[in-house]
Amino acid sequence: MVAPVVIAFIMIVYYIGAAVFFMAVPGIPTVVKLLMIVVPLILAAVMVGVLISRIKEIQGGEEDDLSQY
Repeated sequence: MVAPVVIAFIMIVYYIGAAVFFMAVPGIPTVVKLLMIVVPLILAAVMVGVLISRIKEIQGGEEDDLSQY
C-alpha cells in the first residue's frame, strides 16, 4: 500500500510545482497562464481521486488489477 501513496504524492507535488512555476513566469498572456495553472491543479485532484480508489481496492483484497480482465 506504500507504493501507490508514494507515487501519488510525487505526481501531486509535480503538478502543483508546475502550477506554481507557471504563476511565476512573466510575460505570458493571462488566459494561457490561467490554463497552465488550472490544468495541473485538476490533474492533481484527479490523482487524489485515483489514490483513494486504489486504497479502497487494496483494502478490499484486490491487489492485482489484472484479475478484472
